[in-house]
Amino acid sequence: MSDAVVPFRLDVPEADLVDLRERLGRTRWPEAETVDDWSQGPPLAYVREVCRHWAQGYDWRAAEARLNGFPQFRTVLDGGGPDGLGVHFLHVRSPYPDALPLVLTHGWPGSVVEFLKVVEPLTRPPDPRDAFHVVVPSLPGYGFSDRPARRGWTVERIATAWAQLMARLGHSRYGAAGSDWGTTVSARIGMQDPQHVVGIHVVPPLAPPDPATFADLTPAERAALADLERGDDGDGYSHQQSTRPQTIGYGLTDSPALLCAWILEKFAAWTDSGGRLEDVLTRDELLDNLMLYWLPGTGASAARLYWESFRGVQEIFRGPVTDVVDVPAGCSVFPGENPRPSRRWAEARFRDIRHWGEPDRGGHFAAFEQPELFVDELRAFFRLVR
Repeated sequence: MSDAVVPFRLDVPEADLVDLRERLGRTRWPEAETVDDWSQGPPLAYVREVCRHWAQGYDWRAAEARLNGFPQFRTVLDGGGPDGLGVHFLHVRSPYPDALPLVLTHGWPGSVVEFLKVVEPLTRPPDPRDAFHVVVPSLPGYGFSDRPARRGWTVERIATAWAQLMARLGHSRYGAAGSDWGTTVSARIGMQDPQHVVGIHVVPPLAPPDPATFADLTPAERAALADLERGDDGDGYSHQQSTRPQTIGYGLTDSPALLCAWILEKFAAWTDSGGRLEDVLTRDELLDNLMLYWLPGTGASAARLYWESFRGVQEIFRGPVTDVVDVPAGCSVFPGENPRPSRRWAEARFRDIRHWGEPDRGGHFAAFEQPELFVDELRAFFRLVR
C-alpha cells in the first residue's frame, strides 16, 4: 500500500452539473402532505422551492472555488484491514509552528463543508497558544473519499485509519474532535491511540442516562429523557440505513429530489433553528453540503456506515457502561442536540472530563450553525491539555 499523500483539486465536469439540472427538471413530484407541518416529512412546497433554486440559482462553481481555497489531499489508508481505501482530506497548517494538530470528523448527513467556517479561526487565532494544524477527512464512502467495496469499514477501523493518517502527516501528538459519527470516531481514537492523543472533544458525549440518578433528576435531565423517548418519531432514516442501506441507496443516488428531502429533513429537525432552518444556515450552504453527496454518488455508501456501526452506538445506550474512555475529554452539549446527557451521566463513560460546556445556542451541526461558539468550546478544552 502506497503511503503517498497526493494533492487534490476539485474540477467537476460541466456535464455533471447539466445532468443534475435536467434530473431536477424531470422530477415526478408526489401530491402534497395532508398536514400543515413537517410531521409527514418535508412539505412538498418547500422541497420544490429548494430544488428549483438548486437547478436555477445555485452556483456550484463558487462552492468548488471555496473548497479549492483549502489545501486538499488524498492518501490510501487501510485502518488495519486487508484492503486500502483512498481518503480525501483537508490539511490546513497554522502559521504558528507550535500549533496542536487536530483531526475533525464529520458525520451523516454532513461533510467536510460543516467545518469550513472554523478552519480560519482555529489555524489563525488571536492568541498563538490557541492555534491548531487542522485535518478534516471525508469519512470512507462520503464526499470525495473512496466508497468501500467490501464490508468492514466500521467506526473502529475508521479511528485506526485516522491515527494512521495523523502519523503519516507527521503529527505524533494530536487532538481529535467531531460530532455525529465524529463523536464515536473521536472516542475510539482516544481508546485506540492514547499514547499519541492529548485529548478528545465530543459534541455531544454519547452516554446513557444513569438509573441511579432517576430519584433526583434535574429539570434538564428530565427534558433530555423526554426527548430521548420521543426520538423514535424521527428515527426512520436510521432504521432504514442500518438495515437496508442498499434499498434507499438506489433512490439517493438517482434522484436529487429524494436526496434533498432525505437530508434536509434531518437538518430541519436537528438544527437549533426554532423551525426556521434557513435562519441558521443559508440555502446555498445546505446545497453545498448536499453536493458532496450528489456529485460523488455516495447515497448508498454513506448510508452503509449505519449498517456497519449503528448497532454498536445503540449498545452504548442500553447500559451498563463498559465502553469507557480514559483519555482527557472535553464535552459540549448544545441546546438543540439530542441526546443531551448530563455531566454526571457522561462521567460514567468518559472518566477524565476536563471541560464541560453547555452553550446557549446551536444544535447537531454546531460547527456549521454556530462556528464561533464551537471554536470557543474547542479552545476552552484544549487549553487544558496541550
